[in-house]
Amino acid sequence: MPIDEYDVIIIGAGIVGVCTAFELSKKGYKTLNIDKNPAVGYGSTSSSCAVIRTFYSTNDASALAYEGWHYWTNWADYVGEINQNDLVTYHDTGCLIYKTQSNNYLSNVGPIMDAIGCPYENLTADQIKQRLPIINTSRYEPVRQVEDDGFAEPTGPELAGGIYFPVGGYISNPQQATNNVKDAVIANGGQFKLNSEVVEIIQQDDRVAGVTLKDGSQIHAPIVINISGPHSGKINALAGKGGNTLIKTRPCRQEVASLKAPDGFDYEHEGPLCADDDVGTYSRPETGNHMLIGTVQPPCDQIDWADADDFDANISEQLTTQVMRQAQRYTDLQIPASINGIVALYDVSDDWNPIYDKSDLAGYYMAIGTSGNQFKNAPLAGKIMTQIIENCEAGNDHDENPTSMELTNIGWTLPLSTFSRNRKVNKDSSFSVLG
Repeated sequence: MPIDEYDVIIIGAGIVGVCTAFELSKKGYKTLNIDKNPAVGYGSTSSSCAVIRTFYSTNDASALAYEGWHYWTNWADYVGEINQNDLVTYHDTGCLIYKTQSNNYLSNVGPIMDAIGCPYENLTADQIKQRLPIINTSRYEPVRQVEDDGFAEPTGPELAGGIYFPVGGYISNPQQATNNVKDAVIANGGQFKLNSEVVEIIQQDDRVAGVTLKDGSQIHAPIVINISGPHSGKINALAGKGGNTLIKTRPCRQEVASLKAPDGFDYEHEGPLCADDDVGTYSRPETGNHMLIGTVQPPCDQIDWADADDFDANISEQLTTQVMRQAQRYTDLQIPASINGIVALYDVSDDWNPIYDKSDLAGYYMAIGTSGNQFKNAPLAGKIMTQIIENCEAGNDHDENPTSMELTNIGWTLPLSTFSRNRKVNKDSSFSVLG
């Protein structure tokens, strides 16, 4: 096959793009991932907290996440016989979310977990303290700005408790996870073209025909998939009617802090992932007994929408705010004069749930709106996109008769219309990174 002709061009080489190439290459497709970055997993994937959790606001989203957990716990089986000494490690920490007024005291979470068969445990505030002795279980909701009156002053005697999920953890090196899958793609004949920017979606006879790169070269394929993360909106704009969606995506600037965990507790090995609507943060352990701290976008904070090619990559006061909020929960947290952290972009849809779908242009597909909460689902996203593509290319109309996918590890049938580009906004969403 000539170098400029492929079965599938995938725009993007983050974790979802590479997993999609893996699934397609296993089916015999000749794939090419194109990315403007110098390495796979270099963009928003490398900045991901790479959290593996199972709770979402709907049965189907939670089922997908629970199915995905099985892939991370059996990573060597997923990527196959590549360099088994270089594989990432899944850190099995469990996950704890707190019951608050703003999340309706998690009243819907138990029924969802029961429906998909995912284990969980309701905990009282005292039981939370037994598991996490460094915690302060005072209530602080509603979330405030640091300069607001009453910040760090309890608004109630104690948290209403929480839900603990033994199924949950994280990947410490998300870019290396992407490299693991890249090796598997190459073993199946897939190729990568990095440091290359797509400037045109070529169309012929009302169908996609390939892409034009910034250097003027053209690469041809009858199938093109937009998996370009925060650049997904710009790529869709190149696709004409192929970029038409009722659900929109746009880049959202995010900051995540990293600092030493409180002394006297082995937080790296015994601390769980935490989602805390009461103080407006999420956190997870990190190697070296550190803690990563992000935001769940509380109502008092403005979302920082950005341009994927022109955004402020410098740490701001927002990072300090997140750490100060976290210090309400961990009163022994030592806040350094200079806080380390990263600034990156999420690709966010209107309801913070992804689009995995065909388009109005034959041969043009999209896996977008994924940043922030879909790292965990990347292996399944690849399978979803492969199934949608094969269904459509066989002549079926995924809009009129959407296909479904069997989640074999948990025994769940997932309707892929859940991820339609033209769905109604999920009003049950948290409208945050929690989905």
